[in-house]
Amino acid sequence: MGCGIAQAFAATNGYTVILCDVSEQLAAGGKKKILDGLEKLVAKEKMTKDAADKIVSNITPGVKEALADCDLIVEAAVERMDIKKELFENLCTICKKDAIFATNTSSLSVTELSAAIGRPVIGMHFFNPAPVMKLVEIVVGLDTPAALVEKAREITLAIGKTPVEVKDDAGFIVNRILIPMINEAIGVYADGTASAADIDEAMKLGASHPMGPLALGDLVGLDVCLAIMEVLQSQTGDPKYRPHPLLRKMVCGGHLGRKSGQGFHKYG
Repeated sequence: MGCGIAQAFAATNGYTVILCDVSEQLAAGGKKKILDGLEKLVAKEKMTKDAADKIVSNITPGVKEALADCDLIVEAAVERMDIKKELFENLCTICKKDAIFATNTSSLSVTELSAAIGRPVIGMHFFNPAPVMKLVEIVVGLDTPAALVEKAREITLAIGKTPVEVKDDAGFIVNRILIPMINEAIGVYADGTASAADIDEAMKLGASHPMGPLALGDLVGLDVCLAIMEVLQSQTGDPKYRPHPLLRKMVCGGHLGRKSGQGFHKYG
């Protein structure tokens, strides 16, 4: 997601991007991933080489210490509150006081994150693949200033995305609906009702979904699906959000979907 978000900003006039990771080497690998994807688009004549080169030239790999002069920080670390809190606490000592702090969290509370660092953090939840998907959920916490909400909307529109404002609630809009559907599809599969391929085909043809729920879970990452279900269950206390045991087993076994080469489908 970090690479995709970086690409979305770098493709917009007026933005230059520092793509950060825990090391320079990993950050450079992220930029290489973006380059490889753009080269495929050029080869398919879906993008000109000049356009691809311009995007790549707008991205500089680095580590968080390089962010001192940045106007906007979009965090896309793993979906764990402790890691996000620690990262933003570090950024408070590095970044200028008027820098906008945004999180790409898919389910965690921006209110809790803001309170932990004593500074407003707004949710800017992009969707995978970030360069293509148009939606950004603007997640508004309990004490988020109205001016910050408006600025996040302006930024979202500037990079060619569509902002949807949502209150800081478990799972926001999309994942509150989508991830339980994936969890339910896992239950159908676990019950032996149908094969993974047939479940996905049924939802594509019967519900006009562009991708079946199990293939979508593989794309999102089954570890991410599990984390979101756990947040939904803990924040609402509702047993309907209990992660299916098979989902837990898949994650424990390292079958995370596309990122591991094996989920409910196999990937080369």
